[in-house]
Amino acid sequence: MPDQEPKLVARAQRGDRAAFEKLVRLHADHLHAVVLRLSGDRDVAEEVTQEAFLRAWRGIDGFKRDARFFTWLYRIGVNEARRRLQRPSEPRPILSLEEHPIEPRDPGRGPAGAAEYADLHSALEAAIAALDDDYRLPLLLRDVDGLSTAEAAEVMGLGEAAFKSRLHRARLAVRAAVEPYLPARDE
Repeated sequence: MPDQEPKLVARAQRGDRAAFEKLVRLHADHLHAVVLRLSGDRDVAEEVTQEAFLRAWRGIDGFKRDARFFTWLYRIGVNEARRRLQRPSEPRPILSLEEHPIEPRDPGRGPAGAAEYADLHSALEAAIAALDDDYRLPLLLRDVDGLSTAEAAEVMGLGEAAFKSRLHRARLAVRAAVEPYLPARDE
């Protein structure tokens, strides 16, 4: 369907709601997952996803088609999520990676290995949750969602060099946080 995306966008820009609804169905789950990992709250993620699509529909005429539609849409969603998260509120919950896993290597079999794995998994969740949004988002977009560096940088409204710098810092911070849970390496 990605090869049909430009046609759907062109039709949506001419006011075709059915074409836009197809674009929504194509990207809703992925956008929701990105926003959920960023916000850590299902209700907020649902609201932000809906708001992002509403803003995309209202602004579809302004989409220049010099980028992929989902990159433009993700930027709208990420910006809306960041706006929501900047509002004073209760502390953000830590979203379990069980539902949206980042799978570290299984440290071994048996109860001891399972316990080590659980500790590593918890440390990884906590390390990602502890990152500032400016660093957590690059990690999620690039390493979890699999966007290219160029796409992820565009979603964040950054140049590639700035994006790479933030991603590198995020990876270093996560690595430092989980280092005690990793098996010692012989060098």
